[in-house]
Amino acid sequence: MIDKNISVIGAGTMGNGIAHVFAQHGFSVTLIDINQAQLDKAIITIIKNLDRQVAKGTITEVKKQATLANLSTQTSIELGVANAELIVEAATENIDLKLSIFKQLDAFAPTNAILASNTSSISITKIASVTKRPSQVIGMHFMNPVPVMKLVEIINGYATSEAVTNTINELSKQLQKVPCVVNDYPGFIANRILMPMINEAIYSLYENVAGVEEIDTVMKLGMAHPMGPLQLADFIGLDVCLSILKVLQDGFGNPKYAPCPLLVNMVTAGKLGIKSGEGFYNYVPSGKLIVPSNRYNRKM
Repeated sequence: MIDKNISVIGAGTMGNGIAHVFAQHGFSVTLIDINQAQLDKAIITIIKNLDRQVAKGTITEVKKQATLANLSTQTSIELGVANAELIVEAATENIDLKLSIFKQLDAFAPTNAILASNTSSISITKIASVTKRPSQVIGMHFMNPVPVMKLVEIINGYATSEAVTNTINELSKQLQKVPCVVNDYPGFIANRILMPMINEAIYSLYENVAGVEEIDTVMKLGMAHPMGPLQLADFIGLDVCLSILKVLQDGFGNPKYAPCPLLVNMVTAGKLGIKSGEGFYNYVPSGKLIVPSNRYNRKM
């Protein structure tokens, strides 16, 4: 059972969202990042998101202040995890970085602490292999935006204990999330199904079957998707989509997961979606969609 102390590694979009949700539900949260400026930015983002919740009436001002009181920041992993019962790693989706972080967590975290990764595709078994506690390593994959999305995909590594799985399952419910437990194979469930769909949408654009708006409109109105696959790819980050597709391709050795050449070119050119201001759509600084990018209204 997790009583109080949570550490979150990485103060980016996912990390600050995870820290927000735990703090809002009464846990004492240490948000850790080697970059102090990134930590400062994360706290500002959390405050803005809390203000949005207050404005909508989903929380009170008192709850907002209590949430902020539950948050602290730290630039040292060693100091930041010293008292943690659960550590959730939410660093960049890079296997070498994650393995390095988990080696440090294994060295510095209390022996009974559970080590979780928010990875969306990287093998939990591989991550656990660099620790001396593989039974205590698990995937806890939140969806973006974390304060809004209900799903938590819980991924069992090969050695993850049943007790750890049960603990994370119940903890997710405490956060008012809906947990789904899956096993550790490339892409798990969410991205094993989602990324080939996004890739096929990009291929449809690449092969000049239809334009950006047409592809997204068909999926929104015909398939009841709240967001078209190309807009969703921009939202996720085209670099992240490419990384996950490579994990699927390498993991299964199946050419059906090969990333579309258009996706590869866009990432190489730095057109990453909302985070860069241009992907399949153009975006104003707030991240609001303007129009489909003109460059993708012709055959690639």
